[in-house]
This record gives sequence, structure tokens and C-alpha cells, in this order.
Amino acid sequence: MSANRLQKRIIEGLRETSAYPHPVDNPRVIETHISWVILTGENAYKIKKAVRFGFLDFSTLEKRKRYCEEELRLNRRFAPDMYREVVPITGTTERPVVGGDGKALEYAVRMRQFDQQLLLDQLARRGELDSRIIDEMAAVIARFHEKADRNPPDPAFGSPARVSHWSAENFEEIARVIDLPTISRRLNALRRGVNRAFSAIESLLEARRGAGWVRECHGDLHLGNMALIDQRVTPFDCIEFNPELRWIDVVNEIAFVAMDLEFRGLRGHGWRFVNRYCQATGDFEGLALLRYFVAYRALVRAKVSALQVRDDPEGLPEAFGNYLALAERWVDWRRPWLMITHGLSGSGKSTVAGRVSEVLPAIWLRSDLERKRLFGLAPTEDSGSSVGGGIYTTSASEQTYRRLASLAEILLRAGLPVIVDASFLQADWRQTFRDLAQAAGSSFVIIDCVAATDVLERRIANRLRAGTDPSEADLAVLKRQLATRDPLTDEEQRQTLRLDTQQSVDETALGAILRKRLQLK
Repeated sequence: MSANRLQKRIIEGLRETSAYPHPVDNPRVIETHISWVILTGENAYKIKKAVRFGFLDFSTLEKRKRYCEEELRLNRRFAPDMYREVVPITGTTERPVVGGDGKALEYAVRMRQFDQQLLLDQLARRGELDSRIIDEMAAVIARFHEKADRNPPDPAFGSPARVSHWSAENFEEIARVIDLPTISRRLNALRRGVNRAFSAIESLLEARRGAGWVRECHGDLHLGNMALIDQRVTPFDCIEFNPELRWIDVVNEIAFVAMDLEFRGLRGHGWRFVNRYCQATGDFEGLALLRYFVAYRALVRAKVSALQVRDDPEGLPEAFGNYLALAERWVDWRRPWLMITHGLSGSGKSTVAGRVSEVLPAIWLRSDLERKRLFGLAPTEDSGSSVGGGIYTTSASEQTYRRLASLAEILLRAGLPVIVDASFLQADWRQTFRDLAQAAGSSFVIIDCVAATDVLERRIANRLRAGTDPSEADLAVLKRQLATRDPLTDEEQRQTLRLDTQQSVDETALGAILRKRLQLK
């Protein structure tokens, strides 16, 4: 009898409550293309299928045991309370027993069971995946990546050659399962686009590998592998079966989250996640890889959908075509655009920039954060600077704007839209960014945020009292800005959208106006 048939008998036997050493109420089985998970109430048991693909090999019992142990070790990095032990399945194929002293028929990872309605993909389906959860997700993953091991067991992991290999593997696996002329034509065109995109990032991949951006990540970080447990975003079920697929550039990892959010109709949340993650890590240069890796991750999921066809004679899942379309959108080169804010402290620039970055969407560069980062300070850490002193000297401001310009240029060159959130009260710096947009062939818009002086003063006072914003501007700074700012010129006014931030902003209307200004479809 084949290993597959034997396993299916064991799974049927594990539907019986008598198979467990603890009370069980109506065991329920969840099946994927590589495993079964049996929900029993307090515990969940994950059993690996005896399958072998190009990217994994669970074909022997010895290998399945080893990868169960790896799954336990790796997932305890971010979910130590969930992953409990590896247990043997003993007894007979007709009457399997979890645990026991007999010969092991299979092995399972015993986990703490949680309410499946708390999976982030289920929250997304119900419309409950709010901004707070997105922000926490970004913070959790940023912290995890910061602590992740940076010394791969194989120096080739994350190299351009290996990245290209896994991209090609997606196409090969899909072609092996699906033989339809219309799909073949799309895949061939997409492969050409992916290869062009790879050529544009090949040298950056190598440079980042040398700089330590290839780390032991999760490897399969989509919404179905994160849950809100004890009110905290908790990743789980990382890749244990192939170290090369988890030793990856961190942008490869965050691209999966962004792709999954967009696939579920939450594009704004996807860009919010990317922005919050990069604002935490400072890795904006890495976003030059984003378009390639979003397309790659969409193809990974398309491959998973295609593999389901083997067990589903009814035909190709709808998700397959949707993943292909998403990959096509990201591979297709886009004309980027550049937007800058303009306004006094307290005028609402960051609030507006944050909204625009999700509505249009765009990469959001914040001057207050990048200034603090340049000087080794945490976002809300007090620098103790006087007006025009410390990290706010003319020299420090020049460093900050040069940093913003450098990042904007990298992102524009990578085809990504950018909004730069700074006061831009000096004409010279506004001109620098206008020139940058022109050199990149990008549309350019200034968002001029205005409010009455008494409103600015009240907002600044409230912000300082809260102590949760990276800006250190106080009333003395506002007074100095009012005395030294360069007004927008007539030429600049023609590229400016003026927003009275004392009025409520209709995000849909604002997005429509900006799309017209930027000549976006």
C-alpha cells in the first residue's frame, strides 16, 4: 500500500476521539497540499504528507520526523507558547494512537489550538483587519527581522543565482501541472517580464546579501499564517522543510504580506504595512526589490493553487488566475510620481501624507523619523535640541533633506511612487525635489497644508504633551518658521494642491483630485 493511502487511513483513524490521550470533542481535519492539521479542542496536531516536490521532500518517515522537530524549533522563535512538542503516532493504521510506546507510524507537531476565527485572513474576510492590527503586524515583523540570525549555513542562500532559481521553479511547477494554451501564453509573457525585472535588481541583491539583509526569516508569511492570539499578532507555521526558502532578503518576506493584502482587496493596508515596516527599520533602499518580490510571491501562491488541481479534477481554482493577474500588474513597469508636503509645524502634513500613501498609494518618507535615525535616536526620543541647535542646525537639516532626496531617487528609479513628508519651507529644497522628479520623468505635486496660527499652536501643544510623535517642534520653532519661510512662487503654485486641514478631508475626493494632477489612470 502506498504511503499516501496509509496516511489517509491514519488520518481517518485520528477522527476518532479514542485516538487521543486527552478529552476530545469532534476532531476536525484541515488539509493543505503538504499537511493535515487535526483540531481537537485544546490541542492541534500537524502531520506532514508523504510528498516530494521541487521545493520540499517529506517522502520518508525519517524526514517527516526531522522536519517536525525543525518546525518546533523554528516556530518557537515567535510563538513559543503555541508550539509544544513532537509526538509519535503509534498503534495501527486503522486504530492510530497519539503518543504511546509502540512503533511510530507517523509523527505530529502538537500545538496549542486557538480559535481559527482569529487568523488574520479570517479577520480580513470579515472586514475586521484594522489599521491598529496592520501597524502591530509591521512592528512585530520588524522586531523579528532585527533579531533574526544573519549567518546563513550556506553562503549561496539569497544570492542572485538562487533567487533566480526559485523564480524559475515557480514557472516550471505550474507548467508541469497546467497545460492550457491560454495559460501558457500568459506564463511565457510573465516569465519574460520577471526576467527583465530580475536583471534590474541583480546587483542590488548581491550587495544586500553582503550587507547582511539575508536573514533567517519566516519564509511563508501571509495572513493565513498569522493570528491575533491573546490580542497580539503572532506569526506561526514558518518554512521548516527547506532552509533556503527562509534564508531570504527581508524584502522578500514583507513583499509576501503586501501581496496577500492586495490580493484580498486591501491594497491600502498593504502599502501601510510596507511603510510602517520601513519606518521602523529604515530599510527604504531595499524597496527597490519590492516590485520583483511581490510578483514572485504572487507566483508562489499561484503555484500552490495549481498544485491543488492534482486533487481537484473539477478544474483550476479561481485564485490561480487572480494571482497571475496580480503578478502581471507588479511586473509591468509603472511611471512613478513624486509628491512633497509643504507647511508649518502643526499644519497636518504627516496626517495628510499618511492618508495619501494609502489612498493612491505611495512610499511615505517622513523627515522627522529620518532625522532622528541619522543621529541614532529612537523616533520619540528627546534630542534635547534648542531652536536651530542640536539635530536641528542648518547642517543637520541639510543632511536630512539630502537623505530624503537620495531615498526618493532610489525609489523613483525602482518605479515606485513617493510622498516626502517635510516642511519644505525653503525654496532651494523644493527646487531640488522638483528637479529630481523631472530627471526621473515623474509627475510632481506639492500638497500645501494650512491652518490658522492659533490652531497650529494648539496642535503643537497637544502633540508635545502626548509625547508620541517624532517631531520636537514647539512654539518657538513655529515662531521661527513664520519669520523665515520662503513663500511658494507662482510657478510652484501651479503644481500645488492647497489643503485647509481645519476642514475634514474626504479621502476619496482627495485621491481623485491627486490622480488627476498626477495623470494617473
